[in-house]
Amino acid sequence: MTTTSPTPDRQDAAGVHRANGVRHPGGVQGATGVQGVPAGPSGARRPRIVATDLDGTLLRSDGTLSPRTQAALAAAEQAGLCIVFVTGRPPRWMEAVSGHIGGHGVAICSNGGAVYDVRRQELLESYPLRAEDALAVVERLRHRLPGTTFAFEYPTGFSHEPDYPALLWDADAVHRIAPAEELLAAGDAHSVFKILARHPELDPDAFLLRGREAAGELAEFTRSSSIALLEISASGVSKASTLARWCEVRGAAAEDVVAFGDMPNDLPMLAWAGTAYAVANAHPEVLAATGRHTARNDEDGVALVVEELLRELADGYAG
Repeated sequence: MTTTSPTPDRQDAAGVHRANGVRHPGGVQGATGVQGVPAGPSGARRPRIVATDLDGTLLRSDGTLSPRTQAALAAAEQAGLCIVFVTGRPPRWMEAVSGHIGGHGVAICSNGGAVYDVRRQELLESYPLRAEDALAVVERLRHRLPGTTFAFEYPTGFSHEPDYPALLWDADAVHRIAPAEELLAAGDAHSVFKILARHPELDPDAFLLRGREAAGELAEFTRSSSIALLEISASGVSKASTLARWCEVRGAAAEDVVAFGDMPNDLPMLAWAGTAYAVANAHPEVLAATGRHTARNDEDGVALVVEELLRELADGYAG
């Protein structure tokens, strides 16, 4: 696997910061075009892409897809819409939803840090942090917020500190267990595309605020968990930046996208998309920032909107 050092990020016309990524061998992002529905008689743009978060949004609380949601996704694909999962999950956690991935087979993972072909189980592209920024983030959080422990996502796995509470199902993916400074001194430190920072006591929202205050100029800080767990990506990398790039390759713009989310890590994507929905169980900040709301994830909120969209398409969408 070959990698290159990331180059400085740029800002597109829509205000989305783009970080240039690392293309991985075998990955041709954008090889498959969007099956877009042509504009209706009024000339208004019809939605072409449904971009949805997974946990807490599309998936039920037990981590499954309801039969109704499965049927809605299948019908949307049949109608020519492109479904893309945009998630905070790392690539290795995508097997559970592989049967429902869009026709293109690709998911945007790790809050935009990785683009992954789920069917081929192949990483197409990643957006790593600069090694010096990753180390500076660790040093600042450790100094400002004692008790914080760290883990790191790589293209080929996962490493964490001895005191980091890793999940049992991650055991097979763990490369090394060592202090963060030692892990970031290793030869593959330049390929880290996500840092996880866990605190045993702080309120999750307070931890996010204090983390951004400590090192927000070095990286992107967000959260999606109910526990005090920060998800840290390279500066300029978010669900929005990678989704925008993925859409651009396919000739689609923000106005072509309907997006769904529930947590702070979804906010950039929801702000970028032409049409955005928060599920009813979303974080208060997401509900406040999103004008359109749908039912809870356990009540098929995404499916309800997709079904209505399909009815509008069938009736001759007029914008």
